[in-house]
Amino acid sequence: MFPSSDLSFSPSSMFSAYASLTGFLMLFRSMLHDFVPEQLRSYLSGLLDRFFTPKSKNLTVIIDENFGFNRNQVFDAAEMYLRNKIGPDTERLRVGKTPKQKHFTISIEKGEEIFDTFENSEVKWSYVQSENEKSEKVKRYYELTFEKKLRDKIMGSYLSHVVEEAEEMKRNLRVVKLYSRDVYASDDDDGSAGGNWGCINLEHPSTFDTLAMDPNAKKKIIDDLERFLKRREFYKRVGKAWKRGYLLYGPPGTDIDCNAEVRDREAEDQQSEEAKRKVTLSGILNFIDGLWSSFGDERIIVFTTNHKERLDPALLRPGRMDMHINMSYCTGLGFRTLVSNYLGLDGLNHPLCEEIEKLIDSTEVTPAELAEELMQDDDTDVVLRGVISFVEKRKVERSKPKKEEAFIFKAKVVGDDDDEKQSGSLNCVKKKACKRKGKGKGKFKTY
Repeated sequence: MFPSSDLSFSPSSMFSAYASLTGFLMLFRSMLHDFVPEQLRSYLSGLLDRFFTPKSKNLTVIIDENFGFNRNQVFDAAEMYLRNKIGPDTERLRVGKTPKQKHFTISIEKGEEIFDTFENSEVKWSYVQSENEKSEKVKRYYELTFEKKLRDKIMGSYLSHVVEEAEEMKRNLRVVKLYSRDVYASDDDDGSAGGNWGCINLEHPSTFDTLAMDPNAKKKIIDDLERFLKRREFYKRVGKAWKRGYLLYGPPGTDIDCNAEVRDREAEDQQSEEAKRKVTLSGILNFIDGLWSSFGDERIIVFTTNHKERLDPALLRPGRMDMHINMSYCTGLGFRTLVSNYLGLDGLNHPLCEEIEKLIDSTEVTPAELAEELMQDDDTDVVLRGVISFVEKRKVERSKPKKEEAFIFKAKVVGDDDDEKQSGSLNCVKKKACKRKGKGKGKFKTY
């Protein structure tokens, strides 16, 4: 249609056309800047970007550190989850450890990226930390980037997977913490001391395996605890707080050597003792299953006492003290655990252990007393013979008849003559009449 000569362009003609177009664009830009308002220019620029800039296939989700006034559970879960996703390509890491931590805590530094795969779909995590001019931390958040077509999977299954994995990691690292107002900042394991409360990690070496008690009773407690931990949804369904109360009781001198009896403090005002007792008991009941029990869940409350009979029945009922455990004197089976713990041998394989078990089953001796005897020497035979002597001696002491119980009370003696009054302290044998010599006839008034 067109002659070939009309379609040919020489380099000079192309350069001339390019120069003319450039000059026109510069003139147009100058006129646009001088005569078109800034807002209209911004609108036209954005409109052009929509037409000429290709749309991104990716979606980015921002996970802030805080959600309103509370910590963002997803942020904390991501922080824990990504510790196991740090790969060899990561260039910058943060490492920390408190004096009582057993392992280092590793996290990614700002600007670092971590790639993760979930059900054949790839996502990218980025850690962002904004700072102000004084280099103070202002805002921390994660950016989670993925293809838009994966939105439902990532926002549903994947984030739930991240939270569940983080919870499992926390359970494996979980330690029991003791909170107190008297924890110094140097001893605090949470880094929050200096306020009202601080805490220390409870790292007591005792476990159910080392507990010297009847194996059947021990198994009953363990089974009850495991059943309780699996019943979160059950407690919700029946409308009960997810908590369990255990009462450990035993005679004085046993391992439960304390007094958890609800005592009345001396009244500084004119309140009656009965009124103060009700107030104290009311506070305890309110904490156990009243209004305060609705704060938090998975709560295990342990009560200990040497005098179960003195506790108010309102405390003892199921729902408050659900399981009553008698931590009495040591038994022969309990002694086997002590021998294993302290001497490192199976009690059934030593000829002296059978004799000791029979002695223990026939007398009253505490695990603590036996444990002390088991540490008296490094020679096993010497130690076990010492245990036999100790238990036999204790058995003889226990078999002796007890003396009559005595008690002391104060008495005021009021004579016939009102001017003659005398008071004193009398030691009287139980169920026997007491009489004190004095001038004239007298009568006793106890108080």
